[in-house]
Amino acid sequence: MSAKADAELLPAPVTAQELAQAEKLLGFALPPMLARLYREVANGCFGPEYQLFPLVGDGRTAVDVYHEERAESEPGDAPQWPEGVLPILDWGCGMYAAVDCRSPEGTVLVFEPNGIEDDWPLAWYVDSASLADWLETWLTGTGWYEEDAEPADLRHWEPARQRLSETR
Repeated sequence: MSAKADAELLPAPVTAQELAQAEKLLGFALPPMLARLYREVANGCFGPEYQLFPLVGDGRTAVDVYHEERAESEPGDAPQWPEGVLPILDWGCGMYAAVDCRSPEGTVLVFEPNGIEDDWPLAWYVDSASLADWLETWLTGTGWYEEDAEPADLRHWEPARQRLSETR
């Protein structure tokens, strides 16, 4: 299938008004590149494996999943999802790709909660220092999730403990 045919299958990009409403609901702005992807490419449904969540609309959206994950931390419990980290893709088995919206370059994180016993900072890894690099990895077929890729040694996201403590 050609790139043009692929593009015709994508949902329409979000409007400036929809982006502003999403950012209002989230309580933070998206990094410029992520905002541009949603505004100029499509409202999700592209990217590696399971594809990016739509930002807004019907069904499961990035905004909805962010609020669901933030609500998982009951008052008094150890928080598991930091403020300002937007889930963009569901890898399955409780794992997500997420963008740290506090970082201008949009650091892409992996949330891997399996086997974590309430020490939630240990569930957070850096997948890529920037959203641009993460997209490049996807486009070149060299991501850790690719069948023929070498296994990645993801490093822990050092700010996780501090960012989660801010959530309390």
